Amino acid sequence: MSDLSSDTILSALAPANIRAIAPYQGGKPISELAREMGLNEADIVKLASNENPLGMSPKAQMAVEEAIDDIARYPDGNSFALRDAVSHKYGVAPSQIVFGNGSNDILELAARAFLSAGDEVIYSQHAFAVYPLVTQAVGATGVVVPAIDFGHDLPGFLGAMTPKTKLIFVANPNNPTGTLIPKAILNDFLRQVPKNILVVLDEAYDEYLSATDKSEAIGWLSEFENLIISRTFSKAYGLAGLRVGFGLMHASLADLMNRVRQPFNVNNLAQIAATVSLQDDDFVARSYAANQAGMAQITQGLTQLGLSYIPSFGNFVSFKVTNAGAVNQALLKHGVIVRPVANYEMPDYLRVSIGLFSENARFLDVLEKILKS
Repeated sequence: MSDLSSDTILSALAPANIRAIAPYQGGKPISELAREMGLNEADIVKLASNENPLGMSPKAQMAVEEAIDDIARYPDGNSFALRDAVSHKYGVAPSQIVFGNGSNDILELAARAFLSAGDEVIYSQHAFAVYPLVTQAVGATGVVVPAIDFGHDLPGFLGAMTPKTKLIFVANPNNPTGTLIPKAILNDFLRQVPKNILVVLDEAYDEYLSATDKSEAIGWLSEFENLIISRTFSKAYGLAGLRVGFGLMHASLADLMNRVRQPFNVNNLAQIAATVSLQDDDFVARSYAANQAGMAQITQGLTQLGLSYIPSFGNFVSFKVTNAGAVNQALLKHGVIVRPVANYEMPDYLRVSIGLFSENARFLDVLEKILKS
């Protein structure tokens, strides 16, 4: 009889690349912290997951409530109404759109459709943790390019390319650092990437950009046939709990990604809420304004506390603090949830999402008390 434990035997059933994956760690749920610390859920402030503090569009919520009676029906596997709405909103053909269970699904579909063992994938240090996760899951090799001032070093990306390079992930703005690549620099980079290398441009936070900074990449799709743009309804649109995102690309790429997509990966309520949300420009405008005000509130507060931070173009900001792990634990004990980012090679930083005025004030007040204790 083998001396190996059952756990060891069962673990060995998975390929080495799967065993090596460090599972994605989301922001701590309010209910979990309440159980751990014996706190009242109503007294907890969660500023850890870059969610919209205004919630979802009231129009979308009404549409979801009206549709709840049809929940026993399978969703439209082709997302016809949502596809039509996205097509008209962004001026792309319906055949250029792929829908996902959140934009994370779009990233995974790109990896599953185009990567094989031995392929190389380039992404930045301090970039979204899902990039290495989906790369490892398909047996490809990640190539990490060191960041410059916490942002993407695009010349470094070009220098890191080899004959094995198949795909490049670019986050703009980047999470968790909040850095933004200027449009002219990004466009010049795309011109230098060989056509046989795909570029996945992750624009999850584009709705939080000013009119001056807002992406023009959708207009580049006809020029760069190797470009895949991912967007999400989880941030400014406030639909994080429904999980719906989409990718825009050349129709041939969309066809291949749809071949590996699960048939009903976007549920009924998500499709309905997203379709209505796209039409509610006033809600997005209010979300943008609230984020601008909250960003000023938090960054001014951090400055008054003598803390440095990375200027952010998203709905969050990463700030530097001595003993970040201990400070995070102290915040949790006071019922304030932020995001530790040591797993992003930023052990001296914490990331805080922009919340409502009262939530931001609570965070700053508790942080000040911790730093003075």
